[in-house]
Amino acid sequence: MEYSCVSLLIFWMSLLCFLISTQGRWHHHHHHTKHKHHSHHDKMPEISAPHEPSIALAPEPSGPPDDENSGVSTEVFDVRKFGAIGSGVTDDTNAFKMAWDTACQVNSSSTIYVPNGFAFMIQSTIFTGPCQGGLVFQIDGTLMPPDGPEEWPKNNSKRQWLVFYRVNQMSLQGGGAIDGRGQKWWDLPCKPHKGINGTTLPGPCDSPVAIRFFMSSNLTVQGLKVKDSPQFHFRFDGCQNVHVELLHITAPALSPNTDGIHIANTNGVQIYNSVISNGDDCVSIGSGCYNVDIRNLTCGPGHGISIGSLGNHNSKACVHNVTVRDSVIKVSDNGVRIKTWQGGSGAVSGIMFGNIHMISVRNPIIIDQFYCLTKDCLNQTSAVYVSDILYEGIKGTYDTRSPPMHFGCSDSVPCTNITLSDIELLPAQGDIVLDPFCWNAYGELETLTIPPVYCLREGVPRSILDNKDMDHC
Repeated sequence: MEYSCVSLLIFWMSLLCFLISTQGRWHHHHHHTKHKHHSHHDKMPEISAPHEPSIALAPEPSGPPDDENSGVSTEVFDVRKFGAIGSGVTDDTNAFKMAWDTACQVNSSSTIYVPNGFAFMIQSTIFTGPCQGGLVFQIDGTLMPPDGPEEWPKNNSKRQWLVFYRVNQMSLQGGGAIDGRGQKWWDLPCKPHKGINGTTLPGPCDSPVAIRFFMSSNLTVQGLKVKDSPQFHFRFDGCQNVHVELLHITAPALSPNTDGIHIANTNGVQIYNSVISNGDDCVSIGSGCYNVDIRNLTCGPGHGISIGSLGNHNSKACVHNVTVRDSVIKVSDNGVRIKTWQGGSGAVSGIMFGNIHMISVRNPIIIDQFYCLTKDCLNQTSAVYVSDILYEGIKGTYDTRSPPMHFGCSDSVPCTNITLSDIELLPAQGDIVLDPFCWNAYGELETLTIPPVYCLREGVPRSILDNKDMDHC
């Protein structure tokens, strides 16, 4: 009996230990499973969700484009894989040429990638199309030319640096920079006031445009910082469907001929959400341009936004359907300007300047049909015909060295159908309000203006009515 009790006691103790051990293992397994699920949840934010696009003017370097999940096959060609060094001293021209030639032959979309953290020195180069597929030139590093005319190879053109020729469906973009290294070009003695005792000396004076697109179409330029071009920063010649956005262009206020964006013989242009300050026009619109839309531009210091100059050397010039709106122009020699030479022909028509804020601008509103760079231009009877110009919602302050509105039209070819609406321009300093200036200008006031405009003539002059070919373009 005693033995049986002892045996029974051992049995129950063994059973109890077994149950405790089983419970412990089940609890450990259950707790471990919960812990794994919690860790997985912690890692989820590493997979970034889509987000709203940034509207910053200088986006951060984006790295090589990744279209893995976009359904678009994109091949990426890093210029370093073609031998580019990116030291800022070594000549990387051939590497960029090889990268371009390779990417250009790809049937699908391709990307030339210029990585962040490197400065690539490139000689004057023409990147020629057409390419097989769409092409992205992604600049996240820095591009720069040789440093000044002395370093420029004698066999290379001194009129241009990087040229894109006959390219279709290309995007030049990124968070990087293009440094034109223009100072030594601006200091040439042939440049204005750079000669002995502030003179301008004769001699060769070619200076390169930084970026030029020629006979190209369906172009996008966005996100880049561009500075100190020897001459124009961007130039579009003979192009169609150009979209420019989120650019930041800078050069010193006294840097000569450094227009931010110049277009000629180009149509379907959109220039949006950009900042430009330089030594010349923020945007200049040459002959042969139409369907141009400029919005949300911050311009200045500089020479403002200009149509022209047109009609030089007795040439024919045509510009129509241009809109400039929702912009700011500050501390500039001009605001919105139309400038033509005497002796030209053709027409400027269908122009709208709207909702533009002026800050201490000399000549906020100006039409100048006597444009001349010297003091010895001769009077001529022919002129580019300027008509159908609307100024609406132009407000702010003007530099009192010049009147707030200047309509200087040709003696023989008057300006017609100038319309002013909601104009309010006050002196930046002092209480002296200058009267607007008009010469042979016809138009109307839709609202009262500040200052008042009494000098516009009414109706249409007989000389225009009798000449039906006046606006032929």
